[in-house]
Amino acid sequence: MSIEFTELPYSIDSLEPHVSAKTLQFHHGKHHKAYVDKLNTAIAGTAYEGKPLDAIIVAAHDGADTSVFNNAAQAWNHAFLWHSMSPNGGGKPTGPLADAITQRFGDLAGFRAEFKTAALRQFGSGWAWLVRKPDGLNIVSTGNADTPLIHGVTPLLTLDVWEHAYYLDYQNSRDAYIDAYLDKLINWDCAAQNYESDGAAV
Repeated sequence: MSIEFTELPYSIDSLEPHVSAKTLQFHHGKHHKAYVDKLNTAIAGTAYEGKPLDAIIVAAHDGADTSVFNNAAQAWNHAFLWHSMSPNGGGKPTGPLADAITQRFGDLAGFRAEFKTAALRQFGSGWAWLVRKPDGLNIVSTGNADTPLIHGVTPLLTLDVWEHAYYLDYQNSRDAYIDAYLDKLINWDCAAQNYESDGAAV
C-alpha cells in the first residue's frame, strides 16, 4: 500500500486573492506531490511499506533514515497545511480553543503577535505551528522538514514559510504573507477540532 497524495480540501482558486491558484498549482501539485512520489519510491519493498504516514515519520526519525523522514514529514506537513487554511478563514476562535488561547496568550492579539514573530524569525525554510502540550498551548517553529509529530505535542494548525509557499504572490515579503494567513485564511474550525479531539486531523 502506497501513501496517498491528498487532494486539496477546496478548489484551487478558492484562496484567492491571498494565495493564488498558480501558487497552489506549484505548491500542491508539484512540491507536495514530489514528496509523496519520492517517499513511495523510497519505501517500496521496505519495512515502511504499508505503514501509515505518521508511523513512517516516527520510525524513520528514530532510525535516522534521513531521506525517508524528510519526504514523509514533508508529505504530512503539507497535507496538514491545506486544512490549516480555509476560503472562509480568519475571524476568531470559539469554544474551548478560544479559552485556551486567552489563558496562554492573553487574547487573540497576543496569539497573533507571537505566531507572527515565530513565522518571521524562522530562518530560511520551515514552519510555524500552534501546538497543544500537556500543560496548554504553545507556538513553535521548525526548520526544513521537522514536524511536531516527533516532539510529543499535538499540532493544531501550521503555516509554511518556505519561499515556494508565497514567492509567486508576495515575492520576498514574508510579512505580508503571514498577515494574509492570520487575517483571511487561518482555519480556526480545524484547529478547534484538533484541540478538542487531541489529535491532528489531515
